[in-house]
Amino acid sequence: MKKILCVVGTRPEAIKMAPVILALQAEKQFDVRVLATAQHRQMLDQVLDFFGIKADIDLDLMRPNQTLSALTSRLLMEMDTVLNNEKPDVVLVQGDTTTVMSVALSCFYHRIPIGHVEAGLRTWDMQNPFPEEANRVIAGCLAKWHFAPTESSRQNLLKEGVADADITVTGNTVIDALLMTAAKDLELGLEIDEHKRMVLITSHRRENFGEPFKNICRALQTLATNNPDVQFLYPVHPNPNVKDVAYEMLATINNIKLCAPLDYAPFVAAMKRAYLIISDSGGVQEEAPALGKPVLVLRDETERPEAVDQGVVKLVGPNYDAIVKEAQILLDDENAYKAMARGVSPYGDGHGSKRIVDILKNYFA
Repeated sequence: MKKILCVVGTRPEAIKMAPVILALQAEKQFDVRVLATAQHRQMLDQVLDFFGIKADIDLDLMRPNQTLSALTSRLLMEMDTVLNNEKPDVVLVQGDTTTVMSVALSCFYHRIPIGHVEAGLRTWDMQNPFPEEANRVIAGCLAKWHFAPTESSRQNLLKEGVADADITVTGNTVIDALLMTAAKDLELGLEIDEHKRMVLITSHRRENFGEPFKNICRALQTLATNNPDVQFLYPVHPNPNVKDVAYEMLATINNIKLCAPLDYAPFVAAMKRAYLIISDSGGVQEEAPALGKPVLVLRDETERPEAVDQGVVKLVGPNYDAIVKEAQILLDDENAYKAMARGVSPYGDGHGSKRIVDILKNYFA
C-alpha cells in the first residue's frame, strides 16, 4: 500500500483538495494521510468539516500578522519532522500559497516526489500576485507531476521546459467541489431581501492592501448610494488590513451588509443567489462562471485568462472609475449582463479528481 500525504493550508486549498482526498480515500491501494498546516485556521477547518475530512497531522501554524519569512521558516522546520516520521511515497500540494512552496521545497530536500494540483498558472510577473506567482513557479520547478487545470496552463509549463509527459490537463478540481456542493439544498444563513438583486463582494489580496483597497471601498460606497434598490453583501476577511478599513468606510451604508467570512456551503449559496460578483479571489473567478454569474475582478492581471477570453469575467483592478462604470453597466444593461452570464465553465467538467487519481494509480501499477 502506497502512502500519499495530502497537504492543505488555506481554505481555497482545502476546497480544491477535498475532492482529490475523497477520491484517493476510495482507492484501497492508497494509505491517504492529510496534513493541515493551518496557514488559515478557522476558514480551513470549516471546509474540512463540511467535506467530512479529518486532518491526521495539524501543524497549527497560524499566528497574527506573521511575516512570510517567519511562516516559511516554521513550515520548513515542521515539515522536516513530518517527512522523517511519515515517509510518504508521494506528497500532493495545491495552488500557490506559502504552504505549497515550502512543502515542495522540503519534499525536494527529502527526495520525495511531489504532485502539484492546479499547476501552470502564470502572470509572468513575480510581483503580481505577490507572493503567489513566486510560490507556484518554485513549486513547478520541483514537482514530478503537473496537474494543469487548462490547456493554457499546460502551455505555460511547456514554455518553462517541463516535459510534456509530466503534464496532465485535468480540469480544475474546484469545479468538482463546486458541483458536489451546489447540488445540495444550501442555506445562506443571512437575512437578505429576496426582492432585491444582490451584489456579492470579496476582497482580501495582499497587493490591494492600503490605498488600492480604499479605492475599492470608495467604489462600493458610490455603487450602493447610486443603487438603493440593490443589496450588497460583503463577507469581510479577518485580516486587519481589510477588516478595519472595510468597517470604517462601509459599515454605515444601509444597503451594504458586512458580515464575517462565510463557510464554504453558505458562500456557494451566496454565489448562487448573487446577480453580480465583485472579487479579487482566484477561486471565485473559476467558480462563478460555472454558476452563470458575471465577475468583475479587482486585479490588473490574472493567471486565469480563460474566463476573460470567454467574456464571462472582466478585469477592473482596484480602480474606482472602472469598478463603478463596469458594475453600473451590468446593473443597467440587460444585454451586457446576459453576454457575461452565460454559464460558461472553462475550468473543468467535475472529473478532475478522478484524472489525478488515475495518474497515480498508473504510476504505481
